[in-house]
Amino acid sequence: MKSNNTKLLVGPDDYVKPLDAGLLGLQHVLAMDVYVPPVILSGILMMSLSGKMGLLQATFLAAGIGTLLQTLLFMKMPVSQGPSFVPLGAAAGIVLAGGGITNGMGTLIGAIVVGSILLILLGITGLFQKVINTLVPALVGGVIITNVGLSLIPSALNENIFKAQGNIYQNIILAGVTALTLLLFVSLGIRFPKTQRLFRTSAIILALLTGTVIATFMGRFNWHVVTNAPWFSFPQGTVLKYGIHFSIPAILTFIIIYGVLTTETTGTWFAMSAVTDHAISKKQWNMGIIGEGLSCLIAGLLGTTPVTGYSTNAGVISITGVASKRVFVSASIWFIILGFFSKLAAFLSAIPAPVIGGVFAIICVTIMLNGLNVIRQLTPGESDLYIIGIPMILTLALVLLPSSVIKAAPQIIQYLLGSPIAISAIAAILLNLFMPHSVISEKSSSKVTD
Repeated sequence: MKSNNTKLLVGPDDYVKPLDAGLLGLQHVLAMDVYVPPVILSGILMMSLSGKMGLLQATFLAAGIGTLLQTLLFMKMPVSQGPSFVPLGAAAGIVLAGGGITNGMGTLIGAIVVGSILLILLGITGLFQKVINTLVPALVGGVIITNVGLSLIPSALNENIFKAQGNIYQNIILAGVTALTLLLFVSLGIRFPKTQRLFRTSAIILALLTGTVIATFMGRFNWHVVTNAPWFSFPQGTVLKYGIHFSIPAILTFIIIYGVLTTETTGTWFAMSAVTDHAISKKQWNMGIIGEGLSCLIAGLLGTTPVTGYSTNAGVISITGVASKRVFVSASIWFIILGFFSKLAAFLSAIPAPVIGGVFAIICVTIMLNGLNVIRQLTPGESDLYIIGIPMILTLALVLLPSSVIKAAPQIIQYLLGSPIAISAIAAILLNLFMPHSVISEKSSSKVTD
């Protein structure tokens, strides 16, 4: 059944055949680049190969369970959970300050658990929706969505292509071919409407497969990682191994981290709302933050960093036109399988970064344009131009800010400086509160409903 939303081929509640849902769910998993944060953290902590794989498996498992909870029980929207880059520095610092992995992981787990419980309480009491309803009108929501995409574009280009391992010219070729393949299949789907189900919906996975094949011929795909990985194993670094310890400094650190993560997640939900043309109800805001808290709680108990709403999926939906919740349930099942199927997890982690970057860059642009589309449906006054523009400047400034400046700042400030989305969202909220306003006429209703 085709969605009433003309931008979508399949709406959130539409039926998708199990096989199609499985392939489309895998497409989301491949596009999300979920394995990168645990790989970075394991490198900082100098984990052994088994420790690295264990952290990867725990992250996949937490992402799968969290996605299932949000899609079916709490947010009840096509929402996927994944690890954020924001907590990595704080997580590593807590573990190292606690004496290393053996003793410090328990302290990290304790901080994650306490922060997760606070998120759950925020939703149960209904405070979260009241804050959102008061501070984030449609204009601010559109600005946040725009800056979610804008903040990710430099990462897609730099970390995944220009600064990625390997020859830079090969990196550019791999990313370019992957991106052009994606555009080719999307174009075929648009030009020949009868083929949209084949080409547009599967464009991302076909592009990634093409890029991976070319990378193999270039000798850029590391098959040793795959062949050396066991077929099946269970995550090892859980709370059962490390225990749980409570440290006031670590807990306070993670309360701040969760504040930043919640701001980012809010942007993700707004982005998904814009892409699916679905108004988020007051109940969904509160249930969503409860689901977020439970997802982070499960991640902590499994011994990995918090999993939060992932913005990449909104871009995937924009490209494929498929927003069915059945696809996201399928993605959650893939994540859970990856949590135990070590060899498949190793295969995904071996896909060269430039291949991911070629797709990721286009996904980021679609997220940004969806935010601009929300703003386009308003009639901005003179003050509103600054509410839109200043956060964009701050987003780019923080993306381009030298790391030496960030490291010189106090630890708490470093967490904020490390999240352009959080800073731009705070700036948009404050500007909207304190700048003088003219009346804004909306062509469409706000995304927050009863």
